[in-house]
Amino acid sequence: MSSPHAAPSPPRLLDLLRQHIRLLHYSIRTEEAYVHWVRAFIRYHGLRHPNELAGADIQAFLTWLANERDVAPGTHRQALSALLFLYQKVLRQPVPWIEEIGRPRSQRRLPVVLSMAEVQQLLAALDAQPLHRQQAPYGLVGRLLYGTGMRLLEGLRLRVKDIDFDRRAVIVREAKGFKDRVVMLPAALEAPLREQLERSHAVWKADRAAGADGVHLPQALARKYPRAAESWTWHWVFPHSRLSDDARSGAHRRHHLREVNFQRAFSAALQEAGIHKPASPHTLRHSFATHLLQSGYDIRTVQELLGHTDVSTTMIYTHVLRLGGGAVRSPLDSLGPLPATGPAAPGGPVPPADAARYPAAHAPATVRPAREPAPDEIPPCLPPVPAAPALRYRPTPSFTAAATSAS
Repeated sequence: MSSPHAAPSPPRLLDLLRQHIRLLHYSIRTEEAYVHWVRAFIRYHGLRHPNELAGADIQAFLTWLANERDVAPGTHRQALSALLFLYQKVLRQPVPWIEEIGRPRSQRRLPVVLSMAEVQQLLAALDAQPLHRQQAPYGLVGRLLYGTGMRLLEGLRLRVKDIDFDRRAVIVREAKGFKDRVVMLPAALEAPLREQLERSHAVWKADRAAGADGVHLPQALARKYPRAAESWTWHWVFPHSRLSDDARSGAHRRHHLREVNFQRAFSAALQEAGIHKPASPHTLRHSFATHLLQSGYDIRTVQELLGHTDVSTTMIYTHVLRLGGGAVRSPLDSLGPLPATGPAAPGGPVPPADAARYPAAHAPATVRPAREPAPDEIPPCLPPVPAAPALRYRPTPSFTAAATSAS
């Protein structure tokens, strides 16, 4: 029989890992990912303790991930970061073998972007989802992501206090990197958001009548303001239809809409809209940035709205704008129409490619400048800007002005 004064057993390794992650205020998603990779690393080496393993064993595990599991470079780097955190922060071991660990080469991928017509079709398909009129306003969530450029989790985590109708602003709290930012509130969403708040208020009243626990509060606000978790101010804009257990505290409370539910609805809406692109909810954020640059907004403004620390991250959208060559006209279009290889179309002869895509030589094309001042705004000391000559081909904007403003 054990003595009542016996020393408590030391915590398990994964519990120590969770404690150190929470000590550094990492997000719960980082905690879940690091625990997953450390557990996979231990199982790969036959449940041996990491104290018995070294750099060669880590290299073998990462090689297995790359060769046998064929993981992406980002997943490879995430697994390496988890193991380095384990050895450096939890086990407090030196890692002289860190330079010998092979690191995957980073890949710069162009984001998937939807056209405005495709966004409209997608949102209409989200409206038609079966749970839209009950507890899951998928169409409203999609419009909010596209209209503000928020990430999916940023939109689902919105609280009542974060929407300012008077200033037409939405405050994004604790975004990526624990940074706050302010985005615009689209005028088209003001009435739908007020209706959604009425539905959310009914859920809040039902929770208060049932005596349910309040919503989750960040950090120690629940101890500092004991009644804040049950207040309407901190309630979710998009509450879930059912109560659930908190992942860390275990409390049975109201959570916001789950990301996986919207992701499934998004995939179904893509199929219904007939959009054959590898799009995801994050594609709405990419489309928001690209369409802003197409409208002539400078890249610094887009950077602030997206919450990017470095403007080079935002510059990727200037490359998206040049997909297909941008302002470069293919020499194939100068060869004239292609020879007919089948029966003639029922509507008559097919017009030449030049006439179908480019204006006639006598019709001047118009180019929409980026933030061009009005004539009455030009100071009198500057000479008048000469009119642009007539162009034979319609130029495609390359948005050089927007890219230059980043320097």
